[in-house]
Amino acid sequence: MVLSFSSVILVSVLILSYGVNSEPVQDKQALLTFLSMVKHENRVQWNSSTSACDWVGVECDATRSFVFTLRLPGVGLVGSIPPKTIGLLNRLRVLSLRANRLSGTVPADFSNLTLLRSLYLQENQFTGSFPSSLTRLTRLVRLDLSSNNFTGPIPVRVNNLAHLTGLFLQNNTFSGSLPAINSDGLDDFDVSNNNLTGSIPYTLSKFPASSFAGNIGLCGGPLRACNPTYRKSSGLSTGAIVAIVVGSVLVALLFLLCLILFLCKQQRRPDKKEKPVTEETRAAPPAEAGTSSSKDDVTGGSIEREKNKLVFFESGVYSFDLEDLLRASAEVLGKGSVGTSYKAVLEEGTAVVVKRLKDVAASKREFEMQMEKLGKIKHEKVVPLRAFYYSKDEKLLVYEFMPNGSLSALLH
Repeated sequence: MVLSFSSVILVSVLILSYGVNSEPVQDKQALLTFLSMVKHENRVQWNSSTSACDWVGVECDATRSFVFTLRLPGVGLVGSIPPKTIGLLNRLRVLSLRANRLSGTVPADFSNLTLLRSLYLQENQFTGSFPSSLTRLTRLVRLDLSSNNFTGPIPVRVNNLAHLTGLFLQNNTFSGSLPAINSDGLDDFDVSNNNLTGSIPYTLSKFPASSFAGNIGLCGGPLRACNPTYRKSSGLSTGAIVAIVVGSVLVALLFLLCLILFLCKQQRRPDKKEKPVTEETRAAPPAEAGTSSSKDDVTGGSIEREKNKLVFFESGVYSFDLEDLLRASAEVLGKGSVGTSYKAVLEEGTAVVVKRLKDVAASKREFEMQMEKLGKIKHEKVVPLRAFYYSKDEKLLVYEFMPNGSLSALLH
């Protein structure tokens, strides 16, 4: 049967109309359930009466039959991700939930996202071990779990992700040894600021030292060489025992000789009448004990003791000194007109922010008075000053480290 020209036009319009009005019904319901069960700051306003493909942060495929991308960075999501919500978007390619306050463990049903290529969960408060569900997403190209509270070892099953070009696990508390991760296609890799120990596998030695910084127990590769201790025997050798015995005998003989000489000298010394002790002799100072008007002589000892001392405020909870701070791994957070701010991670894992002031001309007393004023400021939206350091050439301010990202990240 031959269709007329008008019939062809009508069929085409119906097909186009159907394509425009199509709706990913199951994906839409999963997203609505997710938003209803997770607290948020009303930055995400999805209207159930409109197509999910038109919502902020949501992209669908060309036929609008399934959700292709979900991007919700820095929108104030709080709490854990409920199961049977995002895990039902089984044709998702890109998922970004970075810079929120999501917590708990990553849902097990994330293993359903088998077509996912990019996953960004950094700068949240996720806990638990490395999510085993993610090791099944064999098409992943980029995986970012940095700046969370993940613990435990990094599993060797990460090698299941054979297409990875970027793996970011820094700023967590992963522990144990690094597995031999296949790095043939890996361009970006970072496990800095964790609790990892042992030697760096040869497969990862191509990455710079900054990728492993902040792990006190790591060695090898771009870091310091590993020096295993080796003992031939649990006991001392015969030569060492002989040397100790001979040395002890010589010391004893020398002591005995000194004692004999001292006794002989005492016997040869004539008796002297003791001078009676009077009030004048009792009060008089020894002839050798002179007085000094030099300020350096009087206060030099205290100045030396205070030389490398951080001044903490009473409300502080830290117990480290300047040497600990200087040994800490540092990361530049930003530069301003009055100085540079660093994130410093101490050897025991404590993270603080150190602001290094520049071009500040003030006496020690003036500086301390200003610091006392700053230390008394207590407001929920102001990061409290915990400690400071003053010297002629160096002036430092120590603040608490806020792990929830910067204002710039939240705004953008």
